Amino acid sequence: MAAPPARADAAPSLTSPPAARDPPGRQAEKSETSCEDRSNAESLDRLLPPVGAGRSPRKRTTSQCKSEPPLLRTSKRTIYTAGRPPWYNEHGAQSKEAFAIGLGGGSASGKTTVARMIIEALDVPWVVLLSMDSFYKVLTEQQQEQATHNNFNFDHPDAFDFDLIISTLKKLKQGKSVKVPIYDFTTHSRKKDWKTLYGANVIIFEGIMAFADKTLLELLDMKIFVDTDSDIRLVRRLRRDISERGRDIEGVIKQYNKFVKPAFDQYIQPTMRLADIVVPRGSGNTVAIDLIVQHVHSQLEERELSVRAALASAHQCHPLPQTLSVLKSTPQVRGMHTIIRDKETSRDEFIFYSKRLMRLLIEHALSFLPFQDCVVQTPQGQDYTGKCYAGKQLHYLRLPKDISDDHVILMDCTVSTGAAAMMAVRVLLDHDVPEDKIFLLSLLMAEMGVHSVAYAFPRVRIITTAVDKRVNDLFRIIPGIGNFGDRYFGTDAVPDGSDEEEPYTG
Repeated sequence: MAAPPARADAAPSLTSPPAARDPPGRQAEKSETSCEDRSNAESLDRLLPPVGAGRSPRKRTTSQCKSEPPLLRTSKRTIYTAGRPPWYNEHGAQSKEAFAIGLGGGSASGKTTVARMIIEALDVPWVVLLSMDSFYKVLTEQQQEQATHNNFNFDHPDAFDFDLIISTLKKLKQGKSVKVPIYDFTTHSRKKDWKTLYGANVIIFEGIMAFADKTLLELLDMKIFVDTDSDIRLVRRLRRDISERGRDIEGVIKQYNKFVKPAFDQYIQPTMRLADIVVPRGSGNTVAIDLIVQHVHSQLEERELSVRAALASAHQCHPLPQTLSVLKSTPQVRGMHTIIRDKETSRDEFIFYSKRLMRLLIEHALSFLPFQDCVVQTPQGQDYTGKCYAGKQLHYLRLPKDISDDHVILMDCTVSTGAAAMMAVRVLLDHDVPEDKIFLLSLLMAEMGVHSVAYAFPRVRIITTAVDKRVNDLFRIIPGIGNFGDRYFGTDAVPDGSDEEEPYTG
């Protein structure tokens, strides 16, 4: 039985009912920045790394490192930068497009640093960070030769594949998966392998020509220009190209004077007037970044509330679906529900009886899996004809490549409106898992959550220990169980938060 908790490249945020497990801490892939401004190199010598007579060994630098997981480890949490599907409505279709932020500015102005600061301050679990550096066009042999001698203009709009950028951003906003090229700056070419990204609630697109195309501008919900002093940008470019890309100072200065500075004056700086917000001093301007984060937060909250409200009003007074299976309400099950629903129950008892209910729930769910006859030999040397599961019994920290071949158990502590569970189901469907091979398990569900999931995905089997009738204005299940995560882990409850947990597949 293949049971993936989350795809590290694009899955829902996870909270495990039986045990707390954080994804391994990993650093986000580095997206390269570029540079600008200044012709007098001598005055900058003291700021540069030592340069010997010979050229530094060239390091392999790419627009996106395929070997590094798409994670951003911040002081508060691990953020999955490869993306997350946006909200889905009661029909299982996308209800809102992702919120797209464009970050423009000169080469080496600090766009990527500002993007990461925004991601950390937003404190949302799933975003896409898309770099324009990934979309340089494939060079001809003649252009390759020019690039080798610093005679090719990489800072001109014609150097970028805008058609691919626009189609990629459109698909990401629609919640679809995309293939993104990986550009190798040492060979000036695209690598053979491309990277897969998935749609998200927030998309941050950064690049020197982020505002250079009219169609691209229309896809951006917020446009930010990072304005950094030209001297600082030049120093950053010199440092990067010499220490990371093995280039000599003469070549860097030549390319800067011939292409970088003129391109900034002609194509990049004029786009500042198109920006909604200009951030002077780049990452040092924390006030501007805080204002940006506040606006994005308000947009996300508005979208979430509208989706949950729509789900809450749909399918009322309908009979419960046939795909729902509720654990038999024996005196033992009722007794355990009484304990975990009691607000006076201690945390230790809450954990103990929740785990007992979870075990019964999972054992009940396993009875729906396909079993086949098998023969084993007892210690007495006799054959015994029994049953064994007809599939693999494995657990994953990532979605395996062959996930579509197996049944998948998706676990969500509580389901009120079903919004989070529906996002998780969409992730599995995007990976070609058949709908009838998905089992959604929850300790407690509200009727509206059952209806929402069943209407959108009629072949998904829903299994729970109990179904409560309604939710309140804050989308809490009534009579309910409270916020499962806060009671299980002993954390402080969020006053206005929903008690619907993010799903976990295991």
